[in-house]
Amino acid sequence: MADLSAVRRARFAVAVIFLANGIITGTWAAHIPLVEERLGISHSTLGVALFSMALGALVAMPLTGPTAARFGSALVTRVATLALFVAFLLPILAPSPLSLMAALFVFGATNGAMDVAMNAHGVAVERQLGRPVMSSFHGMWSLGGLIGAGFAALLLPVTAPLSQAALTVAAGVVLATVALFFLLPAHADGGVQGTTIAWPSRATIGLGVLCFLSMMSEGAIIDWAALHLKGSLKLGAGLAATGFAAYAAAMAISRFSGDWLRGRVGSVELVRGSAILAGIGLLVALASPSPLLAIAGLAVVGLGLANLVPVFFGAAGRIPGHSPATSIAAVATIGYSGFVVGPPFIGFVADQATLALALGLVVLACLAIALWAAVADPTRQAPGKR
Repeated sequence: MADLSAVRRARFAVAVIFLANGIITGTWAAHIPLVEERLGISHSTLGVALFSMALGALVAMPLTGPTAARFGSALVTRVATLALFVAFLLPILAPSPLSLMAALFVFGATNGAMDVAMNAHGVAVERQLGRPVMSSFHGMWSLGGLIGAGFAALLLPVTAPLSQAALTVAAGVVLATVALFFLLPAHADGGVQGTTIAWPSRATIGLGVLCFLSMMSEGAIIDWAALHLKGSLKLGAGLAATGFAAYAAAMAISRFSGDWLRGRVGSVELVRGSAILAGIGLLVALASPSPLLAIAGLAVVGLGLANLVPVFFGAAGRIPGHSPATSIAAVATIGYSGFVVGPPFIGFVADQATLALALGLVVLACLAIALWAAVADPTRQAPGKR
């Protein structure tokens, strides 16, 4: 057991790392319409490129879990974090659709590795503290998304995209590098020998399916919400980015209260109510002819989706007899399959019909999460519990 002051510093460090990852994600969300416009590609071609990003994450995640279990999540978090900042610039610089796909594969791989490692380290910190903090970490990610999208909304109308991206990376490197020194030592969750890849088990498949639906929904908002606002409601790139900013802000608010809510109502009711709320918010965002109401609907989606992944990852990290990093990697790999299936499928449906109709499929995913919410109860993992 590490001393309390070291654990508190590690908690702060993990929060900052989640924040930095969110800043990159929010900035990328704002750049997606600009990349599509610069390369002159269709929705479906962009969907295939985004598929490459998700595929990169899917390749990296099951390899990252066992690596973090053996060498400690702190080391993997440090390497993946610094690699992410470099990889983020690659799609901004890509000169062709093919190079964009390659760049997004690398970007997705580094982001996937960082996602597994920082969540595993968050579970280690939570275990040392003896109280739930995972939702607050994900709240910092959402706050980072708000900062990244907001910064982009302010600068993109007056600054070249590459310059804006470079400024973001410079600020992120300074922010994250300091935090990386204060993570828990490797022995906090390292030294576990096992397989070289995180295969799903009976204990992780149920959580993985819920994670699949949740991440598919999140990916749809990250990848396509700005395009919906820009195309259907004729907003400029800067204003379109405010849709994701509102979504991320609401997510942050909801996640910072998520640990408290889970303690009051339980995992199942929190998941069920959150999924229903997200579905209603997206219906409003898609049906409204008013930009302000559509952006408000996206904020409601953020409130609803906010605590789903933290609940699923937290439960995965506490499965008895499993390494937290390996379990989280297995659940995250299944979940990120939603990013593989979602972006290209939404792009193809949008080309055949409308983007609004394609995003309407996410409402059905939210309904399915609500119907299967009982799977999120960690007590179901224990013998004799129902």
